Order: sequence, then C-alpha cells, then structure tokens
Amino acid sequence: MEVHELIDACDVELQAMGAERELLCEVEGFPVYAYSLMREESERTVYLSSGIHGDEPAGPLALLELLKERVMAQSCSWYVCPVLNPTGLQAGSRENYQGLDLNRDYLNRRSPEVAAHAQWLEGKKCDFAISLHEDWESSGFYFYEINQIEDRPQRYLRMVKALAPTMVMEPESMIDDHEVREAGWIYHGCEPDEPKHWPEAIFLAAKGCPLSFTFETPSSLELQLRVKAHKAAVCAALRICI
Repeated sequence: MEVHELIDACDVELQAMGAERELLCEVEGFPVYAYSLMREESERTVYLSSGIHGDEPAGPLALLELLKERVMAQSCSWYVCPVLNPTGLQAGSRENYQGLDLNRDYLNRRSPEVAAHAQWLEGKKCDFAISLHEDWESSGFYFYEINQIEDRPQRYLRMVKALAPTMVMEPESMIDDHEVREAGWIYHGCEPDEPKHWPEAIFLAAKGCPLSFTFETPSSLELQLRVKAHKAAVCAALRICI
C-alpha cells in the first residue's frame, strides 16, 4: 500500500468513527494528521501512535486493521497518530526526509513533525499510551513499559498468553542495552537513555502519562505476522489496562 493510500485509509476509518482531525504539518507533500475521539461518558483516554520510524511498516498497517475492526469503539476516549513519519515510510528509512530520527527529537524538536506533534500533545491528558515499533535485531516480540503508578507484573503474563499463538517473546537477556525483567519485557524508568535525545514515550511520561507500552516486533519476520502480533498486543493491552 502506498503511503498516501495508507494515510487516506486511516483518515476514512477515523472520521467514520467521529474523530476530529487536525493537520499537524505537511512534509514533502505528505500530511501528518492527529485525531481526537472524545466521548463524554468515558473515564479514560488512550493514546495510540505508529509510523514514527519509516522502516517499520507493520505498526501503521496494524493500526489500520484495528481501525477497520473498530477496536477503538470502546468506552474510552482516544488520541491517535497513525503515520508520524510519512517521508521515512515512503523511503523505507528510519529517519525523516531531513535525516532525523523523530523518536529522538522530543526534547530539541528540530523536525517539523515532532515540533508540531509535541505542541499538539501539550495540555492533552492520557491515561495509557501505546506506540507501535519494530526492531531489526530481535527475533521475538518485546515491549517497554514505563509505569508511574502501580506495578502489576500479572499484566506481563497476560500479554505473553495473548501473543503465544502468534509470536514468541524475545529470548535475549539484554535487549538494546537494557536488562529485561522477564523475557521480552523491559521495565523502563521515566528518564531517557540519552539525556538530550528524548523518544516519544519519555516525552509522554514527562507530560504526565502514567503508563505506556512500546511494542516491538522483529523486522526479520514476515510482514503479516508482525501486523498480527501488533494487533494481538494492542487488544491484550486494552483488556489488561483499561
């Protein structure tokens, strides 16, 4: 699927659900959209993003399938950013058209995408955040948890059970220079690994989001399997955390 088609397909599904669209910026002819789907009766708000790294296509494709299946038609409000790096996705590169890694730019905000995205997030309260990623170096699924509220290890066990039919957890004891708490589970603090290079999840934590999961599927596996794993993980996380 072409990038413009993917952006348009997500837009159609979100607007059909009644989401309010905001154009954050345009880069090289591609729009970067953010959506708000607020429900008066909801007590919680979920943030969901994908496509911040252009060489990680499984996340945006999984998000589109989740939209089509109306996974977000639940008793909570939503903030959704389906394709944060369209130029990178078009080129198949991690970085944007300027050669910048957007997921290290949330402190300095040198890129127009992150500058606009961070401004849009200002003042927005979310109770739970999910970001969809991929990793070329892993052989199984893993995730980062940033948790500023209660520690509930049973969530991990339920995640593993939900993913078992689709994908094994990453077996390595060190993942991206992080020690794991259990196989495929990095329990990360609220401080960035590199003080001057903030990722999206750290920025969200600094802005008061109490709990976030960053999901990583192995890029070496077949694309549709990665999409399926992301979908399973998102659905499990919503059951566990909302």
